[in-house]
Amino acid sequence: MATSNVDQDTLNELLEFHWMMDMIQTVDVGIVVLNRNSEVKVWNGFMEAHSGMLPSDVRDKNINDLFPDITTNWLSQKLKPVFELRTRAFITWEQRPYVFKFRNYRPITSAAPFMYQNVVFSPLVSATGTVDNVCMMIYDMTDAASAKKQLLELQVRANEASENEASEGAN
Repeated sequence: MATSNVDQDTLNELLEFHWMMDMIQTVDVGIVVLNRNSEVKVWNGFMEAHSGMLPSDVRDKNINDLFPDITTNWLSQKLKPVFELRTRAFITWEQRPYVFKFRNYRPITSAAPFMYQNVVFSPLVSATGTVDNVCMMIYDMTDAASAKKQLLELQVRANEASENEASEGAN
C-alpha cells in the first residue's frame, strides 16, 4: 500500500513539473537562463518566436556569440553582482532600449522599429546553496515606450504652440 502512495506522489510531482515547464515555455515573457560562462541553459518559446532560434540551436552556446550586439563587458558587469551578491539587477527600456534586438511584432499598433525591453536578472540558487545560473526575464515594453514617446512629442508641440501664442499676443 505504501508503494502505491509513493508512486502516486511521484506521478503527481511529474505532472506538476510538466505543467510548470509548459507555463515557462508559453508565457509571454522571454526567459533565458545563463550559467557563469554566459552559456544558454534555457530558452523559452518567447525567445524562440522573436529570435528565430530554436532552444536546441542555442543551448550551451555563449550568448555573446549568438548576439554580438550584447557586449561581453557590459553583460559581465550586469551578471557579476547577481552571481556574487545573489541580488537582482534591472534594465529598463529608458536606460537601454533593448538587450536583444528583436523586430517589433506589432507593426499595426506601434511604429517602433524594434522591441523595447525591460530585463530582470535573477539569481537561481541551486540545491547546494550556490548561484550557478541567472535567469533573464525579458518584457516587451514597446507599447509603453511608444505611448510615452508620443506623449512627450505632444507636450513639446503644446509648449511650442503656447510659446507662439504668447509671442503673438505680446506683439
